[in-house]
Amino acid sequence: MRYKDVRTAKFLSRPNRFIACIEIAGRQEICHVKNTGRCRELLTPDAQVIVQEVNSNNRKTKYDLIGVYKGNRLINIDSQVPNKVFHEWLLRNKFIPEIKFIKPECAYNRSRFDFYIETGLRKIFVEVKGVTLETNGVALFPDAPTERGLKHINDLCQCLREGNEAYLVFIIQMKDVRYFAPNYKTHRAFGEALINADKQGVKIIALDCEVAGDSITALDFVKVRL
Repeated sequence: MRYKDVRTAKFLSRPNRFIACIEIAGRQEICHVKNTGRCRELLTPDAQVIVQEVNSNNRKTKYDLIGVYKGNRLINIDSQVPNKVFHEWLLRNKFIPEIKFIKPECAYNRSRFDFYIETGLRKIFVEVKGVTLETNGVALFPDAPTERGLKHINDLCQCLREGNEAYLVFIIQMKDVRYFAPNYKTHRAFGEALINADKQGVKIIALDCEVAGDSITALDFVKVRL
């Protein structure tokens, strides 16, 4: 996926989860943060960030904050991206062969999964989660307790019991991580639910991404350690 009209800026502060104060071209601006997660380890004073300029009369802010450097590592924090890059990767790599039908945002019981896929005989539900938290080369999810995430895991297990296939895909919005693991310190119940889902047959995969200032592309499988 590619972005247009990207700029480099300096992060100053985050008054609330929706907006940030940045310095760009020598002036201070307010920008929209395309991630409502905490991102505390990323959005630190004076961090170099990537913003997208968006000219619209319907917006209060001129920029979207989409990426941040953590040392030399560029991490995409756009929460709207993981579904798009997974869809591109799915079609490009033919991970699921002979796809006949793909429906984004498909309702199922109490949940709305990111994708429903049909092949000749297979019916597959896929939930995608974006990962922006990294510690010592390990990608972790979630960065805050997620009851919604727990519900998705439980409903994926229900999909299996009703004769479907179920995938939980973690899109790691950075490159060069050692492995992916659930963040037990932040939400132990989520990690335990992942273990239970894996035992029941939910397929849990993680993919890293090649991230540039103006693009993000899902690339390679990353080892999952539960």
